[in-house]
Amino acid sequence: MITIRHLKKEYANATPLKDVNVEIHKGDVISVIGPSGTGKSTLIRCINLLETPTSGEIFVDGECITDKKCNINKVRQKMGMVFQSFNLFNHMNVIENIMAAPMDLLKKSKQEAYDYGIELLRTVGLADKAFNYPDQLSGGQKQRVAIVRALAMEPEIILLDEPTSALDPTMVGEVQAVIRDLARKGLTLMIVTHEMRFAREIANRVFYMDEGGVYEDGTPEEIFDNPKKEKTIRFIKHLKVFEHLITSKDFDFIGFNTDLEEFGRRNQVAPKTIYRAQSVFEELAVQCVLPKLDKDFKLNVAFEYSQEEETLFMTLKYDGDTFDVRNTPNVISFAIAENASESIEYAEIDEDGFKNLVTVKIK
Repeated sequence: MITIRHLKKEYANATPLKDVNVEIHKGDVISVIGPSGTGKSTLIRCINLLETPTSGEIFVDGECITDKKCNINKVRQKMGMVFQSFNLFNHMNVIENIMAAPMDLLKKSKQEAYDYGIELLRTVGLADKAFNYPDQLSGGQKQRVAIVRALAMEPEIILLDEPTSALDPTMVGEVQAVIRDLARKGLTLMIVTHEMRFAREIANRVFYMDEGGVYEDGTPEEIFDNPKKEKTIRFIKHLKVFEHLITSKDFDFIGFNTDLEEFGRRNQVAPKTIYRAQSVFEELAVQCVLPKLDKDFKLNVAFEYSQEEETLFMTLKYDGDTFDVRNTPNVISFAIAENASESIEYAEIDEDGFKNLVTVKIK
């Protein structure tokens, strides 16, 4: 139904989409998730050309809509768009908001547009609000009207950009219920959302966006239960990461510890856990690993904190000869580190020039 090839969107000071390549099939319900600034909203706005791609191609039912010869207004009739800020016309009442586009673009008669609009309002429980104006509605009611307005054009595809983000928490459920009903009816939906439970429940596919594209694409079970890629894992498990590359034995040890303390405060890690992490870093990295490394070396240190599980892990990746830190001759430093840890594991790797990996679970 929709094919996207090498889609790029570039702004003056940012490139949210670098190379997007995906196929969206008829009847797909796709939740689009990921950190802020990774191009989620930009992607769906490019699909109906509310944003003009810098390069690449988008095909809808075999027609290249990025071709300048394409009649995009005709193609847009197949695609409904629901915005986070509702975008209703305040000078029109609810039914007038719904009737306007079908009369103007589909050339429906006033009676046809009215009858169908009332029918749709009835399905979302708002038939009694047909003659109210937008400022007389709650946020949840406005968003349900916005969805009905999109449905009135009888689209094949509906794009929803954070449809519940502007709502009071008490109103989120009523809008989600309407979207679930649309999914059951077999419409093709693409939903940008930060509501992870909703994203999982409603979709048959999930796009996790990062690094300028669809970083990982899978079923809800694959993405939420068994993600394969590192950034997806971090996002799904609510991992917060502090990472530092050390290339000199005279690195700023005090500055490192200060940054680690700030990471702990920012992410509400228990102070005693951060203190143990500093101790483990000093004993394992500084006292055991650094003395074994040659002059030109790389030592990558990363701390990953899971808010969900309240666990802190430290990983050390280093180059040079194979060296299992558990066999260090510095038995005193290792014992101190071991006392502050639940586990210390070692593995040989071949990753970006690193040959050794140490994983520590901090107490």
